[in-house]
Amino acid sequence: MVPVVQAFRSDLAPGVVPFPEGADILQVLWCPFTHEFPASPWPAVFWRDSAAVRAVLPAPPTDPAAARWHVPAPCVVHPERVTEYPTWDLPEDLADEWRDDFRRLQEAIPPQEAIPLLSFSDFAEAPGIKLGGYPSWFTGQGWVDCEGCGRRMDHLLTVAGWECDRASWRVWLPLEDRDEEGGRAVPVDPTGLDVGSVGAVYIFECHTCPERPFDHWYDSC
Repeated sequence: MVPVVQAFRSDLAPGVVPFPEGADILQVLWCPFTHEFPASPWPAVFWRDSAAVRAVLPAPPTDPAAARWHVPAPCVVHPERVTEYPTWDLPEDLADEWRDDFRRLQEAIPPQEAIPLLSFSDFAEAPGIKLGGYPSWFTGQGWVDCEGCGRRMDHLLTVAGWECDRASWRVWLPLEDRDEEGGRAVPVDPTGLDVGSVGAVYIFECHTCPERPFDHWYDSC
């Protein structure tokens, strides 16, 4: 298993992720080998209490046989809370009601040479690795139902290969990651992950069952 995401409750905005009682650290690891369907790294979710952690052990070396594109490069993250809206999961009547608003947003951002036009999803859902919010599906919805209670699980985390694409960075890239001309000054893949070239692993959790079971789905273009 290799570490993928570690987040402290104190670093996150309230309500983004409901931590279990007595836990203040979220740790997500995965097996960096390619598995059968869904053909992706298989994740594991751990909720921990920082007060119970004693000596921090050094990270064990990664298995040399592991897929290198499934082993993320070490990164420090600076969480930022954003407001987003669903696209695949948006009711049709709301999509029709908001169509003119999104058209005005498109017109407000002038087109740039060799950069694709922004789409509805570019404005609605934050791309890249994110906690909470709506899954940014690539080919279709992949919601997972809990085997214990049968209800649809909640989206916990998306681990994507890219933080943004050639169009969406114009909406979602932080100002501090832009150059003096407003262009992109950072790589779109700082983790070095390649999840099906352009894809993501979506991790879900059931907040109804006391043991908080989790599952995942893989999607790629």
